[in-house]
Amino acid sequence: GAGECRWWWRSGPAGCSGRCSRGVPRQCVLRSGDIVALLEQEAELAGAGVRVVWPERLRTALSAAAVVGTPDGGTDEGSPAGPGRAAGERPRFSVTALLDFRWQVALDGADLSEEEMDALAEAARPLVRVRGQWVLADPVLRRRARHRLLGRLPGTQALTAALTGTVTVADDTVACRPAGPLADLIGVLRRGEHHPEAVPSPAGLTAALRGYQQRALTWLAHTTRLGFGAVLADDMGLGKTLTALAFTLHHQQCAPGPALVVCPASLVATWCREAARFAPRLPVVAYHGAERTLEAVTDTTLVVTTYDLLRRDAARLAERHWGLVVADEAQHAKNPASATARRLRALPSTTRLALSGTPVENNLSELWSLLDWTNPGLFGPLTAFRSRWANAAEKNPDGAEATELGRIVAPFLLRRRKTDPGIAPELPAKIDRPRPVQLTTEQAGLYEAVVRETLQQIRDARGIERNGLVFKLLTALKQITNHPAHYLREQPPTSGESPAFTARSAKTAALVDLLETIRASGEAALVFTSYVAMGHLLTAHLTHLGHDPLFLHGATPLAERTRRVDAFQAGRHPVMVLSLKAAGTGLTLTRAAHVVHYDRSWNAAVEDQATDRAHRIGQHRTVTVHRLITRHTVEDRIDELLTRKRALASAVLTGGDRALTRLTDRELADLVALGEHR
Repeated sequence: GAGECRWWWRSGPAGCSGRCSRGVPRQCVLRSGDIVALLEQEAELAGAGVRVVWPERLRTALSAAAVVGTPDGGTDEGSPAGPGRAAGERPRFSVTALLDFRWQVALDGADLSEEEMDALAEAARPLVRVRGQWVLADPVLRRRARHRLLGRLPGTQALTAALTGTVTVADDTVACRPAGPLADLIGVLRRGEHHPEAVPSPAGLTAALRGYQQRALTWLAHTTRLGFGAVLADDMGLGKTLTALAFTLHHQQCAPGPALVVCPASLVATWCREAARFAPRLPVVAYHGAERTLEAVTDTTLVVTTYDLLRRDAARLAERHWGLVVADEAQHAKNPASATARRLRALPSTTRLALSGTPVENNLSELWSLLDWTNPGLFGPLTAFRSRWANAAEKNPDGAEATELGRIVAPFLLRRRKTDPGIAPELPAKIDRPRPVQLTTEQAGLYEAVVRETLQQIRDARGIERNGLVFKLLTALKQITNHPAHYLREQPPTSGESPAFTARSAKTAALVDLLETIRASGEAALVFTSYVAMGHLLTAHLTHLGHDPLFLHGATPLAERTRRVDAFQAGRHPVMVLSLKAAGTGLTLTRAAHVVHYDRSWNAAVEDQATDRAHRIGQHRTVTVHRLITRHTVEDRIDELLTRKRALASAVLTGGDRALTRLTDRELADLVALGEHR
């Protein structure tokens, strides 16, 4: 009956108010007061070894969850939609919005009305009848029904709670779900690239998008329509430029306004060429060179400029409101305190799109920088981002914080790899082939002398002076392993000096043998080095050997850079030497079937970027990657050390080679010592 519960037990306890006999399963009737007492004393009973088992249906039918959003779907201050939104238009999210945050009680997953929750809150007993059925409402649930309004959450916190499905209330982590327009918004975000409402290729695009590019266009269109920016982080070589051009055309159809592309100087010509090829009716202005001007810019113009000019002409570029700003190779703004990042943030824009094949080169702070530029304030300040997610995720990529961060980031960052199923099945294989070599006698003598002399100086130094000496040591050792002439700053060899020049360096000898084999097979090669000086030495030497190489580095003028790339792609030169920093991004060099890393960069992401100049869409040959590594030196030892020493691995992950300055004298000596590792 109402307010009664039948209690079964296997050995009747003394003092039971019901009629029973010991040792035989019986039942007794509990009144409302008894039920309350039983609920309150359940923990004490468990401590005494008495387990109370409630009928599952009775206890779990009612549930309470934290809900964020405006249930009525209006456009007031608490809604993620901005005022004045057109009928039928999806709500646009605002980080400054304040959204209702409350408890919502549900019966079997169906929300109770305000009147039903009022009745539940006012019930005098825990066993209540709701919608024709008896359910158990514990004191905590009834208290939540009585005090439903928890307050209002800022847009950033509301979005985080909705995406993770949890929120902290009074130091307890509880389930949370969105309501009203926020629920609709979250539904779109969670669909990602697989949104059922596919966005067609825009008018004016003359290229046929690949399936994954079409999905990226759909994702960009739906995400930005909600008021968010986005990071397209596809692997190098998967055609992010074409996807961005398609999105630019789509965006201008929906929201007219000039588009601005900011990119490295080496990519200005690429953007202009790709736009002329794939969007011939799109007016393009290259804001570059001494005659640069914005006078011809209209609402349908695409302006292409460089990060350097963004810093120099910041005021002029910020005078306009840009409908779309695209930051290509956006890792150039990965340091939020840099002048580049500050100028990029100062550009007035409706929509922001970051393109980067390496959204994280060193640490998750770089990821925050890209996300915070595309969606200002959405992920909170950097210190809070690192405290809540990044620090723990970097230490344990398989931990809960990393998983939660992934759920939050996923709606705003699209990442596809060449190896993902169905992405680029026609892309040929990539073979990684380390080529260990031994130092020559001259190299070994120089190496040991530099180590001995510099380590003694390091032991006697402190602070900035010590850091400088560590960098000096590492640089000297890398130069010695490249070639003695590199370390000794000698002039490039003459034709008659070529045999002796080859014999002085094990790496040079290995490179010469390798290129002879590649030439005999009629194939082409890219040779990357971290040093322009070494590039000049190699270019001169390979010229004397008849390879007719091209050389591309940071000081190469833009027009000449384009000419050399075209000449290589046309097959007029079988070898191209490139400086890693200047040529590691933005080039398409699919003529090459071989990539040679002459020296190590200490950063796998940078090497992979360079390799992707050849291993990208348009490549039809298997790409072989040759890494020249001098055995028993600092080059040979770094990978082993990263694996063996967790502290060093973490430091290098979060700080590149600067982390090496924090090694102790003993650790540094172990790192650079010549010979087999002890």
